[in-house]
Amino acid sequence: MLAHDVIIKPIITEKTMGGMPNKKYTFKVSKSAGKIEIAKAIEEIFKVKVLKVNTLNMRGKMRRKGKFQGYTSSWKKAYVTLKPESKAIEFFEGIV
Repeated sequence: MLAHDVIIKPIITEKTMGGMPNKKYTFKVSKSAGKIEIAKAIEEIFKVKVLKVNTLNMRGKMRRKGKFQGYTSSWKKAYVTLKPESKAIEFFEGIV
């Protein structure tokens, strides 16, 4: 699997922004990716060193629109902690 196939997108919320000073980042990842694959992909894409990876399978939520109802897609979340000597990941480099 290629690195960009493993890491789908970063999750940017108020809660995840709170972990960034401690070098903890949250990503939406491929459902079939393992912790080792996620760590290697993060190191390859962002040129940093990963200390640990925690993963979480998110269940789809029930949604209704009028008389129609169904579930949103299930997905996988990864919490990535970087080593202390590693540089921080900048998501907003081009924004001034």
